[in-house]
Amino acid sequence: MPKKEIERRIDELRRDLNEHNYRYYALSQPVISDAEYDRRLRELEKLEAEHPEFASDNSPTRRVGAKPAEGFKSVQHSVPMLSLNNAMDEDELSEFDAQTRRFLIKEGISSEEIEYTVEHKFDGVAISLRYEGGALVQGLTRGDGFFGEDITSNVRTVRAIPLQLRGDSGAPPAVLEMRGEVLFFREEFDKFNASRIAAGEEPFANPRNAASGSLRQLDPSITAARPLTFFSYAFGAVQGVKLPASHYEAMLLAREYGFPISPFFRKVRGLEPLLAAYREASEQRASLPFEVDGIVVKINSFDLQERLGFRQRSPRWAIAAKFTAQEENTKLLDIHVQVGRTGAITPVAILAPVKVGGVTVSRATLHNEDEIERKDIRIGDTVVIRRQGDVIPAVVAVIKGQRDGSERKFSFPRSCPVCGTHTIRPEGEAVSRCPNPRCPAKIEQRLVHFASRNALDIEGLGPKMVSLLVGHGLLRDLSSIYDLSAEQLAALPRMGELSANNLIEAIEKSKEVELPKLIFGLGIRHVGERTARVLALYCGSIERFTSLTYDELLEIQEIGEETASAVSDYLADEEERRTLAALLKKGVHPKPVKQAASGELEGKTFVVTGTLDSMSRKEAEQLIESLAGRVSSSVSKNTDYVVVGKDPGSKYQKALQLGVTVLDEEQFQEITKK
Repeated sequence: MPKKEIERRIDELRRDLNEHNYRYYALSQPVISDAEYDRRLRELEKLEAEHPEFASDNSPTRRVGAKPAEGFKSVQHSVPMLSLNNAMDEDELSEFDAQTRRFLIKEGISSEEIEYTVEHKFDGVAISLRYEGGALVQGLTRGDGFFGEDITSNVRTVRAIPLQLRGDSGAPPAVLEMRGEVLFFREEFDKFNASRIAAGEEPFANPRNAASGSLRQLDPSITAARPLTFFSYAFGAVQGVKLPASHYEAMLLAREYGFPISPFFRKVRGLEPLLAAYREASEQRASLPFEVDGIVVKINSFDLQERLGFRQRSPRWAIAAKFTAQEENTKLLDIHVQVGRTGAITPVAILAPVKVGGVTVSRATLHNEDEIERKDIRIGDTVVIRRQGDVIPAVVAVIKGQRDGSERKFSFPRSCPVCGTHTIRPEGEAVSRCPNPRCPAKIEQRLVHFASRNALDIEGLGPKMVSLLVGHGLLRDLSSIYDLSAEQLAALPRMGELSANNLIEAIEKSKEVELPKLIFGLGIRHVGERTARVLALYCGSIERFTSLTYDELLEIQEIGEETASAVSDYLADEEERRTLAALLKKGVHPKPVKQAASGELEGKTFVVTGTLDSMSRKEAEQLIESLAGRVSSSVSKNTDYVVVGKDPGSKYQKALQLGVTVLDEEQFQEITKK
């Protein structure tokens, strides 16, 4: 590439990244995804490294953020809050390890002395807290890394941030600065967004933007009303106390002072354990109670950190190993609607294929008609797609600044796209539904649900097979599954005798099903796995279940009015009762749930959090219920025990706050011995 063209591209990237910095940090209005920003920044870094003659002190590569927004007092950080270089995959993380070792070996340090710490890279807002004489006196945003915004009044409202340092003996430090991340837990963020929607307000696109907006409120009472939390990750300036010799020991000290630290915090030696920690954190990402976008790796020894030193904008002794991007921008090509097993009409975005989180995405949910209108989503828009774990990708925002006038609004259908029946939308609900019980789409989806792993678990009867059987007229309702023969199946396209016999065997095996799985498999609205188990434990048999009334359902703990209404409507429907009777007549024999004898756990409420070694969380919950205990999904003052495994989340912290009894796995096993 000619030098003139290289200089033009460098200048273009600098102006582009400065504009996006301003929109993200100053206005809290990003218009590109984080992954796209990282790609442009890395391109600029590469060009500047290859062509130092075009270096500039004003380049975004020499900065760590943007200027503080107006409206808050600007304060200089006593110790700059520098950013970290990124490793985008295992190869780049391995190269960081190799570079670190090469540097330290030249300094006379053996490989055996090199130890790393690993912790979550939280997807929140970085802040610095200053304590004097043990009392919180100041809170600053990161700002541009050298100057931050004074948000002291706001950080005081975050309950996870101690107003006074803990410590049983000795004088508190004269000065102690703690750096960390303010964020939302996912569950709290969802509740918060739901409350904003109910109030007619615009929801936040993601938890990080919500945290940023919450901390930058001029009225601290607004911040106080938002369920923010905090995790610490490093000390800043410290006077009057000597820190330990390593980052690991220092963060344990931080925890003693009262600061939460990453539940993934650990030490590792060697490249393979480091890569294993990266993979483990990546695998756990979707199940965490908060958003993370990678891990932070640091040389543990402060002495070795000092020897490694700094580059212009980042330390050589640390790196952010980022996970595969979970948000991307793409074009919305069209909007289709699909019909679910309960008749729900769901709009689906048809997208220009884009890789999100390592998976190519070409479809994403748009939730419902109101969401399309509220976000002003139009066919032809450039949209932000988010994917979290195995959750269906969703369109979370529209980049309206990229509209060119060719976009068009979507007209939501008023009749079922499959059977043509006029749809209904009950008052107070956001979803339109097809009311036709014979709608082919509803029947097909109910069959898929009935045969799924968490219901009747009929191996081989997945969506494609169900569609094939419905198309050939061999399946009409749930009970017709048990009319199938090996001869009928073997005659179908791409179905041999062996496959047919295997499916018939799986169907036969499903007749001996547990009662909770059968109730769940019936596909009753508002009856998920947890509710199905509650009903099964209460009833004990399918015969007792079919005799339940609305009033009786309301008497069952954990069953609310909405669920009671849905179950009683199902049991009052003559066609549903005929289908259920046919299932029983054709040999489906749900195993009754054994009623536990009264004992120590009877009536006690448990919450299980974290990863257990001896059993899965679901198995632990079933064990509790088999002993007449109750399982809850949230911790409250009425909770009797919280069972804690490895890497527990916010439920563990809440248990400690409320003084609820916490059991480790060994203690749990002891009280559940039969």
